[in-house]
Amino acid sequence: MRPDRVVDDAELLDRNGFALDAVTGMDWIAENEMEVVYDYFHPADSCRVVVRTRVPRSKPEVPTISQVYPGANWHERETHEFFGIVFLGHPNLTPLLLPEDATYHPLRKDFVA
Repeated sequence: MRPDRVVDDAELLDRNGFALDAVTGMDWIAENEMEVVYDYFHPADSCRVVVRTRVPRSKPEVPTISQVYPGANWHERETHEFFGIVFLGHPNLTPLLLPEDATYHPLRKDFVA
């Protein structure tokens, strides 16, 4: 899916009763891409939908869905912190778990401890 469609898809799923379960990232270093994975579920129908989008590692930017699903706020902050993916329009991409002055993203495949 194209990154510019994630908000439209979130709105569609929200209108149809889906809840957001998780947002996470993946590093496809060999393809020089980052991936954002959105996991949705429908509480009444036991149905799950996974939406994936890829962006270049050189410019890992995806629009935030936190205006549609407020619970995405924390998930997007964590994904930003650990993978370096920027969620455009996010109200507060501040660190959750790493030191405030951390300049590294420990779940990227090129991270050296």
